[in-house]
Amino acid sequence: MNVHTPAKRSEAVRLIFADLQALLGERATRAKAVRDAHGHDESHHASQAPDIVVFARSTEEVAEIVRLCGTYRLPVIAFGAGTSLEGQVNAVCGGVCIDLSQMNAILRVSPNDFDCTVEAGVRRKQLNEHLRDTGLFFPIDPGPDATIGGMAATRASGTNAVRYGTMREAVLSLTVVVDGGRVIRTAQRARKSSAGYDLTRLFVGSEGTIGIITEITLRLHAIPETIIVGSAVFPDGRRAVDAAITALQLGVPLARAEYLDEAQIAAINRFSKLDLPIAPTLFMELHGSRKHLIDQMELLFEIVTDNEGHSFRQAESLEARAALWQARHDAYYAAVSQRAGGKGWATDVCVPVSRIAECIALTKDDLADCPVPACIVGHVGDGNFHVIFSLDPDNAEEMEAVAAISRRLVRRAISMDGTCTGEHGIGLGKRKYLVEEHGDAVELMRTLKAAYDPLGIFNPGKMLPAA
Repeated sequence: MNVHTPAKRSEAVRLIFADLQALLGERATRAKAVRDAHGHDESHHASQAPDIVVFARSTEEVAEIVRLCGTYRLPVIAFGAGTSLEGQVNAVCGGVCIDLSQMNAILRVSPNDFDCTVEAGVRRKQLNEHLRDTGLFFPIDPGPDATIGGMAATRASGTNAVRYGTMREAVLSLTVVVDGGRVIRTAQRARKSSAGYDLTRLFVGSEGTIGIITEITLRLHAIPETIIVGSAVFPDGRRAVDAAITALQLGVPLARAEYLDEAQIAAINRFSKLDLPIAPTLFMELHGSRKHLIDQMELLFEIVTDNEGHSFRQAESLEARAALWQARHDAYYAAVSQRAGGKGWATDVCVPVSRIAECIALTKDDLADCPVPACIVGHVGDGNFHVIFSLDPDNAEEMEAVAAISRRLVRRAISMDGTCTGEHGIGLGKRKYLVEEHGDAVELMRTLKAAYDPLGIFNPGKMLPAA
């Protein structure tokens, strides 16, 4: 998207920095260490630093920053917690990075309406701490403590999706800064509407490529009366997945159904100091009334046994449940830590639930000859799973071997009527697969991008493949 010659671009950066300093003071910086910290996420993609980093504190400031970027024809990239996994925050064309972490106010909570409105920099754990005394909670839980704005921008998901859905279902309305610094609200707070295009769903998952989300209105849920966690080990992944699918078919109120292969369990044991049996494992969490869940746990035990599962455990105390799920949320870091100095490459796909056992089994075959440590972890209740590699990004042979496995995995998922990414998003890493998955619909996406971002300044080089 570089519309400047090098000399003119350097001058544009100098001029906009002066304007940004006048607007924000010390919250506008060109310090190398700060720029470097904002040039990458947790993915394997090489860092690409912005020219300037600014720390916004209001929608009005974001709007003025976007207006200035349009005036000087410089890219603008939103930054939350930097926990994305496909290079979404890399400044591939330089420009201005807007760090939204200081926009962290919880603006409104309406318990009777089961909703709230927060600024983009609010963290999911911060929100749930704030909600604790209301009897409500926000269920979407990607592994890291991500910002709500980043979660909306990447259409994040997590372990609770089987019961509560993803950010697509959780977001009721957005405040977004769009082309020219205009501020729009995508919807009212009503739970349903037939009024006009569904702009909310367009911006959820847009990865900052057509506007910058500054406020989010979220759907909340009642904290369940009783929560019970069960776990069991299986002889192979197919039986573990079959147990989860059978439980869903029989109406067991699963909120979470998480599969971890034996490599992932071994990594978690080392990283989180646990002693779980090293075997394909299913973690399941049930939400509901105590009376109902007692019966359902008996049914779940029968289902596990029928699928040759054993070592069935259950936990109900808050401490035991929290320790287990924290270990699960640390799965990425556990997998990467298997080798000193390793860098993580995490890929994810999603297929129809009926195909996930087959897809995992074929992927396990691929990993048999993988030259680097690799683990599988999956949200098997909704057909989504991840492969996490720990590699040396400077080793060309390792990078190509992992890239080849990732390509086969993605194309296998698409051939099963699945998707190249269930929750990580497109960013830099999955752009090349978008046409394979969506075909001619990608041209319509390009048309929408051009309409919403005529100057091409919003997070350029991401999501859409080159025409």
